[in-house]
Amino acid sequence: MMAVAAAQKNREMFAIKKSYSIENGYPARRRSLVDDARFETLVVKQTKQCVLEEARQRSNDVPSDNVEAVEERVPGAEPEVVPSTQEVQDYQAAAESQEEQVPAVEVEDIEEPELTSDPSDNHEVPQDADLTEEEMILANAASESKEAEQTIQKAALVLKMREGIGSLARILKTIENFKGTVTHLETRNSKQEGMQFDILVRVDMSRQNLLLLIRSLRQSSSLAGVTLLADNSVSIKDPWFPRHASDLDNCNHLMTKYEPELDMNHPGFADKTYRERRKKIAEIAFSYKYGDPIPRIEYSPEETSTWTAVFNMVLDLMPKHACMEYRKVFKMLQDDGIFKPDRIPQLEEMSAFMKKHTGFTLRPAAGLLTARDFLASLAFRVFQSTQYVRHTSSPYHTPEPDCIHEMLGHMPLLADPSFAQFSQEIGLASLGASDAEIEKLSTVYWFTVEFGLCKEAGQVKAYGAGLLSSYGELLHAISDKPEHRPFEPAKTAVQPYQDQEYQPIYYVAESFEDAKDKFRRWVSSGMSRPFEVRYNPHTQRVEVLDTIERLENMMSQLNLEILHLNNAYNKLKNTTLA
Repeated sequence: MMAVAAAQKNREMFAIKKSYSIENGYPARRRSLVDDARFETLVVKQTKQCVLEEARQRSNDVPSDNVEAVEERVPGAEPEVVPSTQEVQDYQAAAESQEEQVPAVEVEDIEEPELTSDPSDNHEVPQDADLTEEEMILANAASESKEAEQTIQKAALVLKMREGIGSLARILKTIENFKGTVTHLETRNSKQEGMQFDILVRVDMSRQNLLLLIRSLRQSSSLAGVTLLADNSVSIKDPWFPRHASDLDNCNHLMTKYEPELDMNHPGFADKTYRERRKKIAEIAFSYKYGDPIPRIEYSPEETSTWTAVFNMVLDLMPKHACMEYRKVFKMLQDDGIFKPDRIPQLEEMSAFMKKHTGFTLRPAAGLLTARDFLASLAFRVFQSTQYVRHTSSPYHTPEPDCIHEMLGHMPLLADPSFAQFSQEIGLASLGASDAEIEKLSTVYWFTVEFGLCKEAGQVKAYGAGLLSSYGELLHAISDKPEHRPFEPAKTAVQPYQDQEYQPIYYVAESFEDAKDKFRRWVSSGMSRPFEVRYNPHTQRVEVLDTIERLENMMSQLNLEILHLNNAYNKLKNTTLA
């Protein structure tokens, strides 16, 4: 629990705090999930650099009297270096493979592994003289309280030795002086010129003493580098992500963005009444908590007339251009009296309809969320929807998603079982993903859920919400003007996105089932996340499958399901034969 809390705090510390505006470097006036993800990656990287620089400055201000040096640094010593990314991976792999074979505090030489990738592919590693990100996160966790300061931290250190193995005894003595326990130790000949040995040492010690130990070792003339690695079992750097549907209360990061009062090009910029209306509806969304009924919005005649215009347009285009699944659910919504041309549906009734058919539910959002938070919601079969209506002066276009786009574009297909499963798969893949992977997932989402096409009886039909709620782009997408490519997630994920004009390229899926199958294979081979997750609909909780016990529990549940399926098959078979 303490590691999870620390991870959540780190997430908040590095959370995007920069405005989604052109003045702050946002790439376009029109908000999109793809541009948001790229912008967030850039801002988070800048924020990390600033936080790390401040931490390094604080570290340099700490009096040296607080640190017990192993030896005095020799003047003119070689510059400090740290192991490359590949060397770190080699160490971790070697440690995992030999964990059970190597007794605690046993020193052995291990065969130097071959590099499996081009050294030019390695990420830039900060110099040892600087405080690394891992150390800054550790220091941040230790600073929370006296109890946190003395919490025992499992850690792994990589030491690069200039001298022979004789210096190892002094290093072990220093660890002992800082009240640390060595749990694993191994050495190998260094690959770096001028270095004798590389040492991997795993220790258990308090966070405060671990930080002091690292600084102490860096003052030793016999060591050219000291690097802290995150421990494999309890990582202080594990990404925080929601584990239960109630955690989505913390996934509403919505910063200053392209809103009517902020950009003179917004249709509602000069309409004070409209701006006040938007602000009031946004406050309702910010106040919403898990388990609350979705507040009802009383829409004005002007807002209803905007809905009517778009609704009638969709009715006109849908029979010829929308996919079969969309048409089917749309009719169900009409039959249930939810979709009417003269009334804007309430989110609560739409949520109840979707829950009955696929388990998807809605929660109100004040606007476009950060890409990571929006995708995380899909993992719980929750779609975050706005409740405001676009400005009446622009009924067929909105620079940002409004409830008309959400209801007519997204919600019908979220009530289709196959499409709902595909949307959830994207959400589950985003949990614990890196910033770069969030960008790729957002791009896949953009070219499928927002602007996707599919084949149906030899014809190309639309299933993307951005197409189904946009007259102009829908006709453009199904014409001969753009290029139609088969949906392949690996290629789709890196396709440049056009936000100022209609897309020059659209991706066509053979079917929703085919799209899901391709997406699953891409995620299993192309994502760096070292664990798998599954959603438990009974508890509304995401389960991390990272232990044998959890896998065995899941296998037991699957065996029970297979037993039921087998019994049903045999009964049906016997009935048919009779």
